[in-house]
Amino acid sequence: MIRSGVEPIILNDAIRLADTIIERVGKTVVLALPLGLGKANHIANALYAKAAADPSIRLTIFTALTLEAPKGKSELERRFLEPLAQRVFAGYPALGYATAIHAGTVPSNITINEFFFLAGQWLGSPYAQQHYISANYTHALSAVLDRGVNVVAQLVAHRGEASRHSFSLSCNPDLTLDLLALRRQGRVNFLLAGQVNSELPFMGNDAAVGAEEFDLLLDSPATDFPLFAPPREPVALGDYAAGLHAASTVPDGGTLQIGIGSLGDAVAQALILRHRKPSDFKALLDSLRPDEAVDAVRYTTSFETGLYGCSEMFVEGLLDIQRAGILKREVDGAILHAGFFLGSRAFYKALREMPRAMSDKFRMTSISYVNELYGEEDAKRRARVDARFINDGMMATLLGDVVSDGLEDGRIVSGVGGQYNFVAQGFALKGARSVIMLRASRMTKGKRQSNIRWNYGHTTIPRHLRDMIVTEYGVADLRGKSDRDVIVAMLAISDREFQDDLLRQAKDAGKIEPSFVLPKTARNNSPDAIKSALKPAADAGLLPMYPFGTDFTEVERRLLPALQLLKSASTGQLIALLLRGLWSNATNQECLTRLGLGNPLGPSEWLYSLLVRGALNSVDS
Repeated sequence: MIRSGVEPIILNDAIRLADTIIERVGKTVVLALPLGLGKANHIANALYAKAAADPSIRLTIFTALTLEAPKGKSELERRFLEPLAQRVFAGYPALGYATAIHAGTVPSNITINEFFFLAGQWLGSPYAQQHYISANYTHALSAVLDRGVNVVAQLVAHRGEASRHSFSLSCNPDLTLDLLALRRQGRVNFLLAGQVNSELPFMGNDAAVGAEEFDLLLDSPATDFPLFAPPREPVALGDYAAGLHAASTVPDGGTLQIGIGSLGDAVAQALILRHRKPSDFKALLDSLRPDEAVDAVRYTTSFETGLYGCSEMFVEGLLDIQRAGILKREVDGAILHAGFFLGSRAFYKALREMPRAMSDKFRMTSISYVNELYGEEDAKRRARVDARFINDGMMATLLGDVVSDGLEDGRIVSGVGGQYNFVAQGFALKGARSVIMLRASRMTKGKRQSNIRWNYGHTTIPRHLRDMIVTEYGVADLRGKSDRDVIVAMLAISDREFQDDLLRQAKDAGKIEPSFVLPKTARNNSPDAIKSALKPAADAGLLPMYPFGTDFTEVERRLLPALQLLKSASTGQLIALLLRGLWSNATNQECLTRLGLGNPLGPSEWLYSLLVRGALNSVDS
């Protein structure tokens, strides 16, 4: 046995704690670190440093969603992100294993496996790509056990009162709760090392655990640190269009999951608009597709009964809709069950300061409870009525396959996470639907590309599990339809620039009759049409770019769309923007100063300043 007592050893030095771990488990250390926010960074770094300095120690790290302060790839991105990182991410300790992966210096006695990546983080890393574990979130526990986990290092909250449950797994009870249950049953033996963090919100109920569960605790002001807190992103009009469509699929009295990022915020704001101003919500929905023959059932009224949240991630949008009086349907005293959370500084502050009676309604629990029906199945079925499990995708095919996590060359962008789990629940639960949101097109090097393809060499959710797919142009209800009818529905939510080519490929494959002509109602699918329909509402404050606030400054908010334009521009477009900057009368001095270009030195800085002025002038016009 590697456990030696019922009371944890409390230390104030991470290196001493790492030494104690190695003394207990030996020189083969299989370390599990929670997904995302819940990593005990100082403990992980100390163990990594020990193994890097001593080849006789064999260290395996199993984790997911390694968080890092963003770094720019281009010169302008670097100028924008470095001051932002210093302000927003200052004090967050970098993870040594991530630094080594980037540098290509991971020693041969150390192995790092992840089952979910921060989107795009490791696309250029052969090491990370080769050591990626493809697994559903609910199967990650088995992968941990198969590797012989003997240490779990987790960030924890401490309530500081004489209570049997005075510690909280807070943001990450997701896998740890099940690991602890297995340990109590004698089926696995590992050390639980907790790192106390003063900023981590104390979440009760299942997430609250007693001191006796811990073998080691790291608790010191020197190892306390600010939580990783990415700013909330701007919500573009195209995202709002998709959000309005997705919000119209959600019935009152139902169950909800939404995702992180601008699409998730768009859904949250659309739900709030529907609840508070249902006539405005319906008018906006009608303006997006004025002549649409609606196939999917749409809901446009306020929420009287309200919604219950069942979401692997407790995203900020769920807190926003709770404040608006939408997330209020209780299941055994809970309005939300979730497995992990990650958010902005304002989100963490709100959870820390929330009255306990309300905090207890937000139940952080095991991912096996949230993502599966197994165990308490009858109760879960009664609770998860009329569910809408809304997830994001990158691409979809005309036949309904969804691409969410990887590229056709085999590289992984993120991971499947729990997406399959909720798609499966969408079919297993009465009245439930799986809703996949994606943008119909994207800009790459100045050229628009369709995110709806005839086919693609990678699939996350196969077409036999096709259900609802939502873009800015509408809702394609695919469940139970023939391939021919699925093609028609997907064409109706694709961008008009690509419809003819997509239809040609379908006809060439014999999947739709040669005489088929796409109805005129679907021929107006364009960014200009979205702008025409929604800009008046945006100007009126119904669809704000930052509906729930952000940590970006006002100047940074102005810069973001301009920098995005420069990032996606072709060479010819860059020349045009440079000329526009040359002839622009607007100085935009604050924006240029923020990028260190207020007084350009040398030809390169002068050119950068012209590009930025041209881009700002373009997006402001």
